Amino acid sequence: MPDAVVIGAGPNGLVAANLLADAGWSVEVLEEQPEPGGAVRSDRGVHPDYVNDLFSSFYPLAAASPVLAGLDLARHGLRWSHAPHVLAHPLRDGRCAVLARDAAGTAAGLEAFADGDGEAWQGMCALWERLGGDILRALFTPFPPVRPALRLATRMSPPAVLRLARNLALPVRRLGEEEFRGEGGRLLLAGNALHADLAPEAAGSGGYGWLMSMLGQCHGFPVPVGGAGELTAALVRRLASRGGAVRCGEQVTSVVVREGRAVAVRTAAGEEVPARRAVLADVSAPALYTRLVDPAHLPDRLLRDLRRFQWDFATFKVDWALDAPVPWTAPGAAGAGTVHLADGVDGLTRFAAQIAMGLVPEEPFALFGQMTTADAGRSPAGTESAWAYTHLPQHIRGDAGPDGITGRWDAREREAMAYRVEAQVERYAPGFRDRIRARRVLAPPTMESMDANLHRGALNGGTASLHQQLVFRPTPGTGRPETPVRGLYLASASAHPGGGVHGAPGANAARAALRGRLLRRR
Repeated sequence: MPDAVVIGAGPNGLVAANLLADAGWSVEVLEEQPEPGGAVRSDRGVHPDYVNDLFSSFYPLAAASPVLAGLDLARHGLRWSHAPHVLAHPLRDGRCAVLARDAAGTAAGLEAFADGDGEAWQGMCALWERLGGDILRALFTPFPPVRPALRLATRMSPPAVLRLARNLALPVRRLGEEEFRGEGGRLLLAGNALHADLAPEAAGSGGYGWLMSMLGQCHGFPVPVGGAGELTAALVRRLASRGGAVRCGEQVTSVVVREGRAVAVRTAAGEEVPARRAVLADVSAPALYTRLVDPAHLPDRLLRDLRRFQWDFATFKVDWALDAPVPWTAPGAAGAGTVHLADGVDGLTRFAAQIAMGLVPEEPFALFGQMTTADAGRSPAGTESAWAYTHLPQHIRGDAGPDGITGRWDAREREAMAYRVEAQVERYAPGFRDRIRARRVLAPPTMESMDANLHRGALNGGTASLHQQLVFRPTPGTGRPETPVRGLYLASASAHPGGGVHGAPGANAARAALRGRLLRRR
């Protein structure tokens, strides 16, 4: 009988398992898919000579995460690689906002957009250098983050605390307008905010855009050498070295609760796997509370609150094997690992507004990844392993474009949406389509079939909007991983602090399980 059973071998589940194993617990991880990793996987499915990441690719949060740093995954084979530039946002007139590997380089590029914008960027970086460590500690620890908050308070005067809080709460459009005279700095902030489902006018999008921009500036947007799956492989190897086991192809269908306590899980094959001390669930909150746990064991209030649970945007992704580099008209985009494609901040607003209305965007904001640029071994010399994804409504009411996409995602709709994404790339890189050797299309249902946590392609385990963060995640409560069932812990991105590959929800759940065991002993 293992001390703990972890449901799901995504990064959070594997982090939780590793921390429990470090504490001397025996751990078994059960994963529905035929391989571990969740949304951190790679393969050669597009073309045998190309490595493509199936879902996530760039990992600034992983690079900054004290949780992952504490696991010392380099000892288990993980190596990081960086593109020459972190991020680029080209414009159709050939100008390009570039997030360089150093702040001075970024500032110099922004100064070309407007006098004084380089200095404004340096000011943002200086604030991050002073406070970023405590902000990350506050972000990655269970809520409320008492110690990091106290450290932040002692480093700042009360007026400075209020100004920081105001900036973090600002919509990213307003933050960009206040800080920068030109378009370059505004584009970097707003594009980064839309890595989540935060529109340029959404409260808190300024704070998220600043966070992601500063992570990119200080840590880069690194990629695992050899593919995203190498991050998963390092976590699995580390767990195995401590006696933990991962069993793939094992779908958990229920959590067994007796006398108010989680004591086992039951699989689709009918096996009951007991857990002596705890069950940790790296699954979405709706899946845990409406499918895996019998409602009789849950308070009515929680079930009512779950009806208001909001998913983040759906996602549509295309992977390519290109026989040559992307022919960008803006030279600054060529050396960037990540490229944002939208017609300015107004284009981002139009894109987000159409999603809010339930429409498939006519001109999708595309996040484009140049993987060979970031890691030369991903494809043969002179070629590029690339991808792009865009967001969609969770529930499609209509199509702002000409194709009549309804969300059935049959062959016609998949092809039409893939063509629309490629058309967006062509606007900034004419001739792009001529360089496609092979491609793969991942529509929202396909993504969910490959990872049940990606509900219609939702990447963040629920919206990143303020009404479902902190004490409101996943429902109004404490913002902690404990559940109403003793010995059962929520260890997925549906728990605080939410989405991204950083391991914090898994770490928080593991520490809560360990703490719960100590309290029961007393």
